Amino acid sequence: MSTQTTPEHHLEEAGHAPYSPGTTEWDASSLTERYAEVRGFTEQLASPLSPEDQTVQSMPDVSPTKWHRAHVTWFFETFVLAENEPGFAPFQDQYWFLFNSYYEAVGPRYARPDRGLITRPGAHDVGHYRGNVDTRVGELVATLDERRLNGLTPTIELGFHHEQQHQELLLMDIKHVLSRNPLQPVYAGAPLDRCEPDDVGWVDVTGGLVEIGHRGGGFSFDNELPRHQTWLEPYRLADRLVTNGEWLEFVADGGYERADLWLSDGWNLVKEEGWQAPFYWHSPGNADGVWLEHTLHGTWPVNPGLPVSHVSFYEADAFATWAGKRLPTEAEWEHAVVEDGQADRVVGNLADRETFHPRPASPAPVGSRLRQVYGDCWEWTQSAYHPYPGFQAPAGAIGEYNGKFMSNQMVLRGGCALTPPGHARATYRNFFPHRSRWALTGVRLADGGVPGQVAR
Repeated sequence: MSTQTTPEHHLEEAGHAPYSPGTTEWDASSLTERYAEVRGFTEQLASPLSPEDQTVQSMPDVSPTKWHRAHVTWFFETFVLAENEPGFAPFQDQYWFLFNSYYEAVGPRYARPDRGLITRPGAHDVGHYRGNVDTRVGELVATLDERRLNGLTPTIELGFHHEQQHQELLLMDIKHVLSRNPLQPVYAGAPLDRCEPDDVGWVDVTGGLVEIGHRGGGFSFDNELPRHQTWLEPYRLADRLVTNGEWLEFVADGGYERADLWLSDGWNLVKEEGWQAPFYWHSPGNADGVWLEHTLHGTWPVNPGLPVSHVSFYEADAFATWAGKRLPTEAEWEHAVVEDGQADRVVGNLADRETFHPRPASPAPVGSRLRQVYGDCWEWTQSAYHPYPGFQAPAGAIGEYNGKFMSNQMVLRGGCALTPPGHARATYRNFFPHRSRWALTGVRLADGGVPGQVAR
């Protein structure tokens, strides 16, 4: 930043961080090892990309890859080194300005829509920045006594999960960047064999007075707290996500042409932006009328057996209306996962699978009935992103992490094929605006628990 100010609060103060610390017993060695793992995975994800790839910003919601790499480094420099490193000085004064995302208390920042205009520092220079901060964090951790290390460890752990969020965003963003290239470049992976949707099943849930929210005993963000009670009427969830094949039926039945299926704001977007299909589908202008889909492994015919992805909340809601169903609430989703025995076992198609794309539904874990709970696609719910009862945003800059976004957004649950391993859990509350389509989002249907017509 242009002046060498530092955050206004001290992060060692108890109770002033937007997370619940995990149960890991960290010491200097294990903390350093985990730091290297998380930071190394970011570089692994960036490694297939050229410096030119890493500089492009293809729309305002997208950030360049090198910006993600620099911003997560800025986070450690700002919230770990600035108030704990003896004789601290920023690596480069202007980096504090360039790579601040939205922390008003830290100081001014460069406009988000213009991040792609910054050709310098280049991707290689960002690597130097990362290396410098990594070395300094390692030296700091090695020299702290037990009391100071224990005080700083929760902030470093928050940094791990913050970087994992940006690893997912890095993949979502570069997918859009490469989609604008007529050469249809491949990032990684290969297309799956064509498959057809299997029959959707339904899982009945009793409901009643239930508890949701993080239980403690592991890491969580502040928006997962406090744990609280809520009442649920009996309901049921589809046992898998909606597929491309089912969405093709929606398109063929005039789904994007019928105002009666849409919320008013969504219908306005359909008309204004000419929506005809999910975000990365391309109109079938070829002779056989086959829809094509852009993926991180190139552009291919839409595979009917895979989950539909990159649809907005408005599209998800319109499809549910068309199918005679609805979207689940976030409390229904979480409670069903708990009742299904999958709250403490996260198994799914996450970023460690290196497919970087949704896969067809596989059998549920032994003893469970819900499929695709974690991974594949973030699942839209009908719940607005609001604070839980009793929520209080922490003081200071770090308190800006979640609380100030609790308006005009909808909650998504479950994780996706771009979510890093170790970063999905039953209580995780992701959130996006209603119109967002570039994120890897999909649909699971719900209804009121009375047997009826299944989704078409």
